[in-house]
Amino acid sequence: MYSIDGYGEMIADDARTAAYVRALRDAVKPGCVVLDIGTGTGFFAILACKLGARRVYAIESSDVIDVAKQIAADNRCAGAIEFIHRMSTGVSLPEPVDVIVSDLHGILPLFQGHLPSIIDARERFLKPGGTMIPARETLWVACVAAPDLHRYVTKPWTENDYGLDMRAARELQANQWRRARVEAGQMLTAPLCWAAIDYATVDSANFSARVALSATRAGTAHGFCLWFDAELGPGVQLSNSPAMPELLYASAFFPWPEAVALEPGATVTLDLNAQLISGEYLWTWETQVAHADAGHAPARFRQSD
Repeated sequence: MYSIDGYGEMIADDARTAAYVRALRDAVKPGCVVLDIGTGTGFFAILACKLGARRVYAIESSDVIDVAKQIAADNRCAGAIEFIHRMSTGVSLPEPVDVIVSDLHGILPLFQGHLPSIIDARERFLKPGGTMIPARETLWVACVAAPDLHRYVTKPWTENDYGLDMRAARELQANQWRRARVEAGQMLTAPLCWAAIDYATVDSANFSARVALSATRAGTAHGFCLWFDAELGPGVQLSNSPAMPELLYASAFFPWPEAVALEPGATVTLDLNAQLISGEYLWTWETQVAHADAGHAPARFRQSD
């Protein structure tokens, strides 16, 4: 649930908002019907109306929908937009739609009920050949050198002046991924695709895959970073990659309990699993580091939030 501040931050993120606006301009044709899931303050719904949509169904489960109604009225769009104060999975519409637009995910598209909501809406509401915004997303992973982020995980539990052994808490904190920003220069392995989501065909909210990352240079790795590349529409891209300018989404940092020195050619085998349980994702990540030099002992971590 976002605050008004949060909705404002999303609109103010020019890279995000401009990309969605371009995708909507390409998709919304005069006389079409649009579904905006998680409309928030109504930005996409009102824009669709201005672009010529005959009807816009704007669904929002929080009370911010009252603000959206006022903004729609202020922009002379209230008559073309039907605001629905419910979860989309509990809604019935009187007609199929030509376009479904949403930005329900946070740092990652695997977020709470995002995928079940989109799958349900596509199956029940979208016309054959209709448009989904976003169209598809790819999740990428790379090992990173992130000493400052890792220090936040470990320092309170390993460095104190009072002679206390606090390492048990460190194990718990290392099992939580966190929002973070890393730069491209912090990557110690080439990125690999972990998962691909095609919103026209995806039928499960759960993802699991093994990737084998190869160290491209020497450095100390503290965990791995996960981010998305989104195709909102033909030629319209959005990414929170470390190699791109920072978005409000940032990216996800998954720490290891211990830092690991990597030499070029070292292989990091990562089993990463995300399973949706009662509306929240359970993440597990198992890591094995095999050094190119057989004289170095392998590192192994098994973690879960």
